[in-house]
Amino acid sequence: MLTVDFDRLGLRPGDRTLDLGCGAGRHAFEMYRRGADVIAFDQDADELAQVRDLFAAMREAGEVPLGAEADVKEGDALELPFADGEFDRVVAAEILEHVPADLQALAELVRVTRPGGTVALTVPRWLPEVICWKLSRQYHDIPGGHIRIYTAEELLAKARGAGLEHLDTHYAHGLHAPYWWLKCAVGVDNDDNSAVKAYHRLLVWDIMKKPRTTRYAERLLDPVIGKSMVMYFRKPLRDADVAR
Repeated sequence: MLTVDFDRLGLRPGDRTLDLGCGAGRHAFEMYRRGADVIAFDQDADELAQVRDLFAAMREAGEVPLGAEADVKEGDALELPFADGEFDRVVAAEILEHVPADLQALAELVRVTRPGGTVALTVPRWLPEVICWKLSRQYHDIPGGHIRIYTAEELLAKARGAGLEHLDTHYAHGLHAPYWWLKCAVGVDNDDNSAVKAYHRLLVWDIMKKPRTTRYAERLLDPVIGKSMVMYFRKPLRDADVAR
């Protein structure tokens, strides 16, 4: 299940890309399939080991273009172990809401993006997230959980303050917001609830089959209750880059 639209990001084969806070690697895998050179970055060594194994499986299965490369790197988003301007594209999907020092994380991801490169930031959207917080304290008040709810204005202001130019915004996963409201209402860990199980089966069916009915429903729901807000930015060219 992808949140970032890689066409809007401007991803091209051969691009040097960073999936910051990659988790299980869903965006890293898609960038790899599209022929990018990918670094999947996270602080969870166990998840990174699984991501590395799947990169290898993708190569063996011939799922990636010849010449594309992928690797993993463990570390801290506040001190990225990369050179200035190392990446053409940077994805930070659903991580800033977890980071107390979000301004420092933004400054770091901007630092490692090349001038003219693009960045995708995704966070939980304000309204669906507020409803989840009101329905369940357990949803967010856990170690490593969500510590803030971004408005569009706040995320824009922070990204611009870090030196990025806003390109585009859209919302994603409108079918998923009611699922999380339901889980928050009955208990976040109550996966045996019949309504939760039925809704989960619907989401799995939608992801696997991509039927027209749910695709159309999600297009209608995304602008209203899309669970994720996705913003695209460009790091401005410097005067020296423009002169060249």
